[in-house]
Amino acid sequence: MKKVMFISSGGGHLEELLQLESLFSRCEYSLITEKTATTLYLKEKYPNTSYLVYGTKDHLLPYLFIFPFNILKSFFLFLKYRPDAVVTTGTHTAVPMCYIAHLFHKKVVFIETMANAHKPTKAGKMVYKIADKFIVQWESMKEVYPDSEYWGSVYS
Repeated sequence: MKKVMFISSGGGHLEELLQLESLFSRCEYSLITEKTATTLYLKEKYPNTSYLVYGTKDHLLPYLFIFPFNILKSFFLFLKYRPDAVVTTGTHTAVPMCYIAHLFHKKVVFIETMANAHKPTKAGKMVYKIADKFIVQWESMKEVYPDSEYWGSVYS
């Protein structure tokens, strides 16, 4: 059975990622997100859940310490779960994991957020060149990411 790591930051990106829950039963999955009061329940519902430290670029000084820590922790989580593929809906929390997976020649699947119909996200721009599959949720985003695939919305 394939090992798939699903990773995203909290909030809307996590909500989009959890729309893929039906895929969890088809693989040996792990779920990675930021640890916040609103994500603690995930560990009970999805036993293979691990957390990164919550951080935001809006608070730059703490983020300068949190981001490098999360890169190291991502590396250790990658070694712990040893996924065959990493699937993400973004954002900054997931970018290091995508590069780690790419470094180890594992598949990277990036699903650009539904929140953007005309502009690329920073995370999308960083991962686009290394993603094995880059999926957009708006047909208009094919102009932004020419090699992407339009699959429609993750929301059913």
